[in-house]
Amino acid sequence: MTDLAPGIHRLGHGAGGRVSAFLIENGDELSLVDTLFETDARLVLEAIRGLGRSVTDLKRIAITHAHRSHLGGLAALKQASGATVYAHEWEADIIGGERRAQPITLLPRQSLKLIPFQLGLRFDFPKAKPCPVDEPLGEGDAFGPLQVLHASGHSPGHLAFYWPERSFLIAGDAIATWPNLCAGWTAFTLNRTQQAASIARMAALEALIVGVGHGEPITKDAPDTLHALKV
Repeated sequence: MTDLAPGIHRLGHGAGGRVSAFLIENGDELSLVDTLFETDARLVLEAIRGLGRSVTDLKRIAITHAHRSHLGGLAALKQASGATVYAHEWEADIIGGERRAQPITLLPRQSLKLIPFQLGLRFDFPKAKPCPVDEPLGEGDAFGPLQVLHASGHSPGHLAFYWPERSFLIAGDAIATWPNLCAGWTAFTLNRTQQAASIARMAALEALIVGVGHGEPITKDAPDTLHALKV
């Protein structure tokens, strides 16, 4: 667990393509954006205990989008905490196990390191344990102290989150820093026009700290870095 700013903790490790999740403290409540790769939610539960908190302090969980590496611990965390689960309405039935995520190309568009993840999404393996979404989340909604942005492109219902008082942005998979800094993994981007618009919109926020779905957060020269990713 890495502390990025007061009340903002980044969780992550090597599995799932250096995947990240973000634990947010706001008063007595905890909010979580994404749930890492492991189905047992071990790292998230350890992080909550490391803060001296109980799992029942976790009141809400948001999923940026319905790809396996972000859903791993969702069902376990829902069962342990009773937290309300949120996602964009377009992603909800995938998270609930009623529909598969859209297939993507298997061509090596960016890095050979991404081929295992392309294969996994294409053939739906390993499967995430289904978990129903309790409430829809969309543009202009609040999620704890975070503002919700509908940042489509990577997937139709992809969400991003912004905390103005902390100048902190969770970009989800719209931006990655692993295996290299980029405007999302090319093979996984379903709509390049929407993706470009989402990147431009996030760059305009001039956030000083940017959490990404895969890789280390951007904590140095973040505004310039995001503007450089615009196309």
